[in-house]
Amino acid sequence: MDLTEKKAELARLLHIEAKKVSLAHIEQQMLEPSFWADHEVAAKVSQELKHLQTIISQFERAETEDEIEALETELVFNGPHDNASAFLSVHAGSGGTEAQDWAEMLLRMYLRFSEKNDYQATVLDKTLGEEAGIKSATLQIKGFRAFGRLNGESGVHRLVRISPFDSDKARHTSFALVEVVPEVEKIEYAIKPDDLKIDVFRAGGHGGQGVNTTDSAVRITHLPTKIVVTCQNERSQLQNKAQAMKILMAKLQLLDEEKRLAEEQKHKGEPVLASWGNQIRSYVLQPYQLVKDTRSGYETAAVDRVLDGDLDQLINSYVKYLLKTKKQQN
Repeated sequence: MDLTEKKAELARLLHIEAKKVSLAHIEQQMLEPSFWADHEVAAKVSQELKHLQTIISQFERAETEDEIEALETELVFNGPHDNASAFLSVHAGSGGTEAQDWAEMLLRMYLRFSEKNDYQATVLDKTLGEEAGIKSATLQIKGFRAFGRLNGESGVHRLVRISPFDSDKARHTSFALVEVVPEVEKIEYAIKPDDLKIDVFRAGGHGGQGVNTTDSAVRITHLPTKIVVTCQNERSQLQNKAQAMKILMAKLQLLDEEKRLAEEQKHKGEPVLASWGNQIRSYVLQPYQLVKDTRSGYETAAVDRVLDGDLDQLINSYVKYLLKTKKQQN
């Protein structure tokens, strides 16, 4: 297949003509005064517009094999939720203060990533550690393709460093789990009220000190799967319950979709789900500095930049890894 044929095939796979239609539609939308009434929706659509302009422009300018191969990474983002916003949760592993401090470092990393990429990040829930750090936290990250880009962050993140909490200055290894689910606009998963256990409580700080005067925080447990979702960001119990239900439904729907996909592709290799046994990345701060993605093999010594939210190279390396795997399966 020569370059012209490859480009024609890529145009078909990327739905370039459909993207041009979508681009024209969005440009027309943005001319309407009412478009800017909802700033949140307008921001996400504006990001989508910028993305479409970039892809179409890159495709039209592509004249070499390398430029066409670079565009092929767009084929990875063809999932039903890849362009959606995301809910991202961080959970400290065992290890007390050291692990909880690591979880807070990761939380900051994703907040900085969101800021650098013009995503709107909101902390929906945060449980503080007894001395430092966090036991867990959940972010809502709004913006075009937030889920598609961050989905590869799901899994175990491992930190090796000389602990600032150890008077002997010994090296410690800590773990934290990251979970990412899409903010699904149309929920298709049916849930039974009897399958839910709903608790309300007062949002608290270190040592259980209350930061609210009413029991507005909500914890929902889905009894069949043992999935627990907590939300305490909103002012009212009703709002927190609605937000927690939204996250729970998204988790259940994604779990259901993953099970169906695993069944459909059982002869091609099942996708690995996020779990404590699935380590995706290691971060070494001492005696040397290195961040390594265990799936793609990509590594960098720029640990400080990564922890400050510069995740583009890590995300891109994982996307290329997925594309390579997809080609091998086909």
